[in-house]
Amino acid sequence: MRAGFPDFRLGNVLATSFTGTLSERRGNAVERIPTPHRLIDWLAVNGLAVDSCTTAQLDLARELRESIHAAATAAAIQDALPASAVQVINDCSAQGRAAAILTPGGKRRWRLISASCVEDALSVIAADAISVIAGERDGKLALCASPTCQAAFFDTSQSRTRKWCDMNTCGNRQKKARFHANQRKNPGSAE
Repeated sequence: MRAGFPDFRLGNVLATSFTGTLSERRGNAVERIPTPHRLIDWLAVNGLAVDSCTTAQLDLARELRESIHAAATAAAIQDALPASAVQVINDCSAQGRAAAILTPGGKRRWRLISASCVEDALSVIAADAISVIAGERDGKLALCASPTCQAAFFDTSQSRTRKWCDMNTCGNRQKKARFHANQRKNPGSAE
């Protein structure tokens, strides 16, 4: 990874991990793909390596990210999907060319038709978003309980009651805040 940038938040679901490239949406927003090279890094980490990326392709990627977030948020709260977000997701899904391949280990990987085509990689992300938002997977879309985050995530826990997009960041921050608030109320309780 290139030095000087915030770490990526990686999850098990490609589409919601992609929306996590902008975190703390309701606080001090953290942009994790501020440059075309950083998008190349994120795609490579997620098995969608491309050779190059233009500023226009980065803009398209961000438009897709925000559209997925808007549609996933609406689905999580059982609201109507925004038509403009649906259009962007569908357009990105249709414009790329990628092939699903089976690895010797029995896993699905994606082969991009052109190693330099960001649009091919974005089509895979858009197709993943369609699968998740359409309810084709075992799990449910939810929103992070952190008031500054509100990230959409895909909950595959057995009870489907997960509260945080990432326990190591948002969940831990909330637990620390509760702990410190309790310490202020009961100063002698930690002894």
